[in-house]
Amino acid sequence: MRSDDVKSGYQRAPNRSLLRSLGVTDREMGLPFIGIANAYNTIVPGHVHLRTLTDKVKEGIIAAGGVPFEFGVIGICDGIAMGHEGMRYSLPSRENIADSIELMTEAHRFDGLVCVGTCDKIVPGMLMAAARCNIPSLMLTGGPMLSGYLAGKELSLIDIFEGVGKVAAGTMSESDLQELECCAMPGCGSCQGLYTANTMACVTEAMGMSLPGCAAIPAVDAGKLRIARESGERVVDLVRSNVRPRDIITIDSLINAIRVDMALGGSTNTVLHLMAIALEAEVPFDLGQFNLIGETTPHICHMQPGGPHSMQALYRAGGIPAVLSELSALLADAPTVSGLSIRQIAKAAVVRDANIIRSVHSPVSPAGGLKILTGSLAPDGAVVKCAAVPKGMWVHQGPARVYDGETAAMKAILAREIKEGDVVVIRYEGPRGAPGMPEMLSPTSALMGLGYTRVALITDGRFSGGTRGPCIGHIAPEAAIGGPIALVRNGDLIALDLFKRTLDLLVPDIELGTRRNEWKPRMKPLTGVLSRYAATVSQANQGAVQKLQTG
Repeated sequence: MRSDDVKSGYQRAPNRSLLRSLGVTDREMGLPFIGIANAYNTIVPGHVHLRTLTDKVKEGIIAAGGVPFEFGVIGICDGIAMGHEGMRYSLPSRENIADSIELMTEAHRFDGLVCVGTCDKIVPGMLMAAARCNIPSLMLTGGPMLSGYLAGKELSLIDIFEGVGKVAAGTMSESDLQELECCAMPGCGSCQGLYTANTMACVTEAMGMSLPGCAAIPAVDAGKLRIARESGERVVDLVRSNVRPRDIITIDSLINAIRVDMALGGSTNTVLHLMAIALEAEVPFDLGQFNLIGETTPHICHMQPGGPHSMQALYRAGGIPAVLSELSALLADAPTVSGLSIRQIAKAAVVRDANIIRSVHSPVSPAGGLKILTGSLAPDGAVVKCAAVPKGMWVHQGPARVYDGETAAMKAILAREIKEGDVVVIRYEGPRGAPGMPEMLSPTSALMGLGYTRVALITDGRFSGGTRGPCIGHIAPEAAIGGPIALVRNGDLIALDLFKRTLDLLVPDIELGTRRNEWKPRMKPLTGVLSRYAATVSQANQGAVQKLQTG
């Protein structure tokens, strides 16, 4: 066992002495040491209950013959960080999470690892660490929040974000918005729709890195306590059989994960995170594969925000195992941490509500819910959640309204300076330029709340999984390094075609050449984490990971 490095032989008497001070017994010295990376805190609704789940994980580890050691991991709530300077710190936190788990795991020579987290950057950061350390590991995702409820309608956080735009439009009063605010979020768990947190939980399960059914079980359901206990038991089995993350995270399992993402119509952020996880697992993967998978994967679940169904509805319909059962003919028979293969899990599952998990023969759409676009405005790619775009906006051409940053764009939107047909361009919000590639849920929700139906928004930043409408993000190269988005001027025509997967700036090459010669990089005064991040981060099409510096 790896843990023998800290507990075996007379030379390790000092190490054992410290372990004994923790209460480790002679018998336990001979058992597997299991680390538990717990993202519990009291600021993130998706994490406030994780201490209880982690206690159940510990019970399972002890029952199976292991010794649990818990340590803390940071977690940022994207909803609370949204719309201000705090959002610049969200994506960089993913790298911090991966690094901190690696540091604790390698320093203490754990034999196995259970990662307990729920929300947007936390789950991918944990998966990156598991792939990097490559010791027997699994994920326990904390589960979605129950839906809010008011006047006969189920609510989620997006109702509140879009309510801001309705107040600005005069179609909702501030008192009505406050009533919504008090009803939308009834307790612990990740936000209710298929936003980034829940999408990542779903793809984690489809990837085989969490136990069957884990993703959709609500945070407050007793089933989550049971699967936490089972996760603790199972990790000890993984240690004994030496099944490691890179045995699970393979090209086949990543393709399965993307198929499920496409079938659900998940968050655009999964593109960033799956690219980063593949890099840590040393699995060759490129952005173009998302389109290849999407073309052959029907969109079968019409989930919030583009559709009506919450995660609670998906759970009642059978969860991810039921989705796998409907997709089974398309899936590679990859192994999972449960000991069952993906097809074995799919075969045992039942679709309990065909209105929520539809047949591949009667899908919401014949192709997947995400698309990668390329063209003169995004030579290295851009991402759109086509499942949340009305078909009438799949092809659009309009004049650019350019804003250097989200704050300026938000002011213009709320002031009703945007006209129907416009293409709002928000730039210098990419991985390096922001830095931190913030999400744009506030402006996209404001556009929806104000009632715009023919306005597109493009950015080198990101979108929340809660964004809906013709919103295209992750444009690469970003403005800060001189990508074409830096050269756009007010009034330039921009054309998008989701059918052809294109995004073009309709300006002659000669004119763009002149603008490029005049363009100068924008330098922001940076310190601390953001300074280090901006100096080392890769572009969005490469997963926005921090690169090793050479020379």
